[in-house]
Amino acid sequence: MLAEKLEQLRSLFAEMDRALIAYSGGIDSTLVAKVAWDVLGDRALAVTAESPSLLPEDLEDARVQAAEIGIAHEVVQTHEMDNPNYTANPVNRCYFCKSELHDTLKPLALERGYPYVVDGVNADDLQDYRPGIQAAKERGARSPLAEVGITKLEVRELSRMLGLPWWDKPAQPCLSSRFPYGEEITITKLQRVGRAERYLRSLGLKTLRVRSEGDTARIELPAEDIKTCVATLDLPTLVAEFQRYGFVYVTLDLEGFRSGKLNQVLGVGALG
Repeated sequence: MLAEKLEQLRSLFAEMDRALIAYSGGIDSTLVAKVAWDVLGDRALAVTAESPSLLPEDLEDARVQAAEIGIAHEVVQTHEMDNPNYTANPVNRCYFCKSELHDTLKPLALERGYPYVVDGVNADDLQDYRPGIQAAKERGARSPLAEVGITKLEVRELSRMLGLPWWDKPAQPCLSSRFPYGEEITITKLQRVGRAERYLRSLGLKTLRVRSEGDTARIELPAEDIKTCVATLDLPTLVAEFQRYGFVYVTLDLEGFRSGKLNQVLGVGALG
């Protein structure tokens, strides 16, 4: 079944002939880039949008992964932070982010002779509250994984099947997803969250989020890791480091990590 879906994915790209991939460096868009390269070679181009909501490490990962795949890779600047509809952080914030992204990528694709812009939306994403999907569709983008019916789990299985070493890479949605709806997003706040998450990863933690609300940082770790982390981490040093970044209060979410937790106020599926 999985092999059949992979063949369908390859056939889809063969029909496109040329494609520009909206490539974040995440597991989904990287699989799309890999298959596009395997089928189209130099008729495929991966483009990453750089903005304050993207961690520098994630941009570097995107570069490294593209180089390992072999696909041509470019970086463009997007300016969603200039849009007050985005920085106000409404429940459809992602709509304005993806509007900016695809308003940037579509003209680039047409200029370079790529008739299709494709993204990494998978079949599971269609079941969640993802206003960005609407923005992409309005601008003619296609989602090969979703079209073929490939789920998030199958993305990882296919990535492992194709020998991609990052097949088990944790999901890393944009930093703006760390803030509760209605709290204004600023570059300073994004940088503060980014530095905090980077610090926690330097301690050996892998799957995590730092949720930010006002002056408070709420750390989410997998529930099974909480007891060990509390017992082994130097908590006073951790708190002091977060306060150095600008947080006043540092808390630990006892429920544990859950992707898209801030979206629970909507009573719908996770954003990531």
